[in-house]
Amino acid sequence: MEDEQKDMNENRSVKRRTLLKALIGIPVLGYFAAETLRKFNFDRAKKSRVIKELGLDDLKIPKVLTSSSGKKGDLIRVGFIGFGNRAHQLSNSLGFMHPDKVKSKEEDGSLAEWLEQEDLNVAITGICDVYDLHAERGLATAHNDVRPGGVSGQNLSAKRYLSYQDLLNDKDIDAVVIATPDHHHAKITSEAVKAGKHVYCEKSICRTEEELYEVYDTVRNSDRVFQLGHQITQNVVFQQAREIIKRDILGKITLIETTTNRNTASGAWIRHLDDDGNPKPGDENSIDWLQWLGSRPYKPFTTDRFYNWTKWFDYDMGMIGQLFTHEFDAVNQLLRIGIPTSAVASGGIYYWKDNREIPDMLNVAFEYPEKEMTLTYSASLSSSRQRGRVFNGHDASMELGGSLSVTADGNSSRYKEYLNKGLIDPSVPMISINPMSGGDIDAITSATEKYYASRGLTTTNINGRRVDVTHLHIKEWIYAIRNGSQTSANIERAFEEGVACVMANKSYQEKRRVEWDPINRRIV
Repeated sequence: MEDEQKDMNENRSVKRRTLLKALIGIPVLGYFAAETLRKFNFDRAKKSRVIKELGLDDLKIPKVLTSSSGKKGDLIRVGFIGFGNRAHQLSNSLGFMHPDKVKSKEEDGSLAEWLEQEDLNVAITGICDVYDLHAERGLATAHNDVRPGGVSGQNLSAKRYLSYQDLLNDKDIDAVVIATPDHHHAKITSEAVKAGKHVYCEKSICRTEEELYEVYDTVRNSDRVFQLGHQITQNVVFQQAREIIKRDILGKITLIETTTNRNTASGAWIRHLDDDGNPKPGDENSIDWLQWLGSRPYKPFTTDRFYNWTKWFDYDMGMIGQLFTHEFDAVNQLLRIGIPTSAVASGGIYYWKDNREIPDMLNVAFEYPEKEMTLTYSASLSSSRQRGRVFNGHDASMELGGSLSVTADGNSSRYKEYLNKGLIDPSVPMISINPMSGGDIDAITSATEKYYASRGLTTTNINGRRVDVTHLHIKEWIYAIRNGSQTSANIERAFEEGVACVMANKSYQEKRRVEWDPINRRIV
């Protein structure tokens, strides 16, 4: 091993000498290029020293969750309730893909990556969707034999259920994935747990305070395994961010800024038209509209309401339920901030002048006086400018997205000596981590790293291989079912998130500051 490292160092040295000789042969340009290379090596050495002194040189890539026995465990039979776009992604993560998707991945050369995904030894044996077309696509996905790990050999047939109650009554289904519109999440989760099913539920967990208490009490008082759909925290960079927080690299954190910027019709939940501007398929002959509405007030069927349900408060909390939920989970997984003391929301419909109720511009401030901290969320559906997710500390700030960067504060107490000696430049990141390049700490932040940092990635890099983070989140749930362990997005985390979201939504709709009463456990 030492010989190999020596050879690698010698090779790098030869390459640098060769490059210098080539550059020196060009009169003026060669001089400046040679100086640039020397400065690069000098700066890198300085920053490497800082990384070592901060105790971050041993910040390694976390290991992938594996079974202690090395065995797959007994087959788990899964039912899907709701099979729209998100359900397709979740089924892919379980190891099932629609034949059309397999074909498109073969054509673009990305199928091999999915086939390398771990076989979780599960079978999709139930599909329930109120839309015939979605249900048919779900059945085709479940029956497709192209699978990671090869054909399962189980030959279990998937059945369509016309109502979710019928699916829950099937004793041969062990667990359910709930990927319906948000107004069904709490009710179906509660009924699924009461029926003895383990539950993976997409966010948001609820719409109202009453729904939240019902689902919380039901899950908490059961032995069923619950996982909320927040897969982004499975990314390697989030796990490394946790270590940076743990080692107090940022100093006292008093402000966390989270943001969302989108600027497309689809991003503003206008999704009932295809790419040519024609209405997508679906009518009351192929969609069970009354079942779709559930407990919500009756409204005549339109493809607008069916596809774009996020625009109305009857079915969702808009940007709070769809987007802020991810932001809160990311922060809460790192800092365990829990339920805020108060929330104040403002905003309005400033750009998308259609029939929506939800705002397209939103700002929320959550106060945590006991933690001496403020969490803010600022979102726009009419601007694509990325503003990131930033943890502001006395000594440094950390921007966290698909990659991570830490920048020292120019007035830091901890880094004052480094700053005075010029070892740290507060105008550029002193640490950056890009999981797509292997997850190691790099003292140099490239344009590519900044690009990744501005976006929440759907994949991470483990041992040089791209891995779908939704697969890791689903895998954690399956592992917990088999081993009786706890999930990361468990019902306690879901409750904390649910309270924060309902507080923000209540503040916006009622145009007032709302507070959490920790004694009576109610929003006031």
